[in-house]
Amino acid sequence: MLPHSNELSMTVLMTPDKANFSGNVHGGDLLKLLDQVAYACASRFAGNQVVTLSVDQVIFNQPIHVGELVTFLASVNYTGRTSIEVGVKVISEDILTKVVRHVNSCFITMVAMDSERRPTEVPKLLPLTEDQQRRYRAAELRREMRGEFEDRFNRIRESESKYDWN
Repeated sequence: MLPHSNELSMTVLMTPDKANFSGNVHGGDLLKLLDQVAYACASRFAGNQVVTLSVDQVIFNQPIHVGELVTFLASVNYTGRTSIEVGVKVISEDILTKVVRHVNSCFITMVAMDSERRPTEVPKLLPLTEDQQRRYRAAELRREMRGEFEDRFNRIRESESKYDWN
């Protein structure tokens, strides 16, 4: 692998300790793994430690069952000055029947930190392939939408000071 590779994959066997009351993998366990995968992908790309800024569009398409192999396919989709958006696609495989399903997707934004725990600049992502360029444009749109949402939310919060929004 290249030192600044922008993709990463990780496969984990889903064990009984990850089960919820329905016997499927608990969403919180999956979120923790998603964050770890995004951390590894972004940190390797940035060459620095990173912290989670936001998690967008976590979509649980289908349940994951105990005993399945789950593969996390992560890619750096976009970089700002100090931030990195990582897209993660989650594939589940029943190892006995060989049935493979796309069970989850999300976008996690990480911020690179220097040794003094301050945000630091990250390498610029250069999307080369059509797929990388499509992901980059989609990430730009998500970034714009988050900014618009934050602006609208702040205006509402300011105009309705009778609510405690904290």
